[in-house]
Amino acid sequence: MDIAEVARRTGVPSSTLRFYEKKGLISSTRPAGERRRFAPGVLDQLALIALGQAGGLSLDEILAMLTPAGAPQVDRAVLSAKADEIDATIKRLRAMSQGLRHAAQCPAVSHAHCPTFQRLLKAAAAGRFKQSPRQRGTGPA
Repeated sequence: MDIAEVARRTGVPSSTLRFYEKKGLISSTRPAGERRRFAPGVLDQLALIALGQAGGLSLDEILAMLTPAGAPQVDRAVLSAKADEIDATIKRLRAMSQGLRHAAQCPAVSHAHCPTFQRLLKAAAAGRFKQSPRQRGTGPA
């Protein structure tokens, strides 16, 4: 399959396919003067990349879990750590959601007089609702 066909079938832009190839996530053959050609298995590799990204894995983490032939070689410790991160994010977001709902429905005349809202302010000031650097994408991968 040439690069245009892969892009059409997967919805992944050609520029992204070239980037993935440069990064080592997928590979192609390219006879001199011709377009990149991919084996049919590239569709499964791209699906695996999409699945990993949907699960919050970085491209480097995904690359580390691929054999040179592009087959998955799952690092269970990385997946477990990612699941823990997702659980922590869910917990943080659930607390934020509950706090916002309380603030929206609070019967207090002023939020300044609401003990629940005051606890939320203190938690926010203490940084308990912030994402970790890794979750923001600024920390080490």
